[in-house]
Amino acid sequence: MAKNKTTETEKSVIDFINEFADSEQKRIDSLELLNIMQRVSGYEPKMWGPSIIGFGNYHYKYESGHEGDAPLIGFSPRKAAISLYIFTGLSEQMYLLDNFGKFKLGKACIYIKKLSDIDTKKLELIVTETIKYLKEKYR
Repeated sequence: MAKNKTTETEKSVIDFINEFADSEQKRIDSLELLNIMQRVSGYEPKMWGPSIIGFGNYHYKYESGHEGDAPLIGFSPRKAAISLYIFTGLSEQMYLLDNFGKFKLGKACIYIKKLSDIDTKKLELIVTETIKYLKEKYR
């Protein structure tokens, strides 16, 4: 079975942001996201793989037998957009995105250009609900 490439590392989160964020605005937004996610989740930020900042973790196992560990929530300041790994993608949770702001939705992540494009109070709610869901599903 293939090994999961996205595992927790010891790399410095702050060093990563300072090296990887390709603009001053993305660096500022990343530091603010770091503060918001740490405060709301209660978890210290950790690097997952080469480019994801994650908070907390859970162990998953699919019906296929594939299993691994992943952060409960996270983000990455990628070149095209900031990827927010904060959403389950479940249809019953789509209401959480009402009035969230300007974003694009991936399968289970949200892409934003800058933090000021979204409502950070809604961000906090989505983070809280995602952590709650994942903790219940993967006890």
